[in-house]
Amino acid sequence: MQRFTALLSAALLSAGLMSATAHAQDAATAPDAAAPTAGADAAAAAQNFSDDDLQKFADASQEIAAISQDYTTRLQGAEGQEAQQEVRVEANEKMVEAVRNSGLEVETFNAIGQAIQQDPEMMKRVQEMAQS
Repeated sequence: MQRFTALLSAALLSAGLMSATAHAQDAATAPDAAAPTAGADAAAAAQNFSDDDLQKFADASQEIAAISQDYTTRLQGAEGQEAQQEVRVEANEKMVEAVRNSGLEVETFNAIGQAIQQDPEMMKRVQEMAQS
């Protein structure tokens, strides 16, 4: 259980990083009115995740946990804000790659992460998938 909690924490942390990066990019190109709609769409889709998507989320979360651990060590060794930012950007790119390699889009991964925080039954299903 502790292992899964660590995986989930890493996944949600990285999801936050990925969404912050995506939001920053979107904010530069999209009107402000579109932001609430995107969140509403993700919430609406959250109820329709297949077992396959949940398994992909569990797999990607495990990969992200490993990336997070590696880059946390690198971040601690980086000197100066510029070096730390470079480590963060590289870590974020690796996490996005891990999500995409799992077969999920970043938006779907983030939506599942939000959904399992609100749905204990879905959380239990993902925990079981991560343990198998």
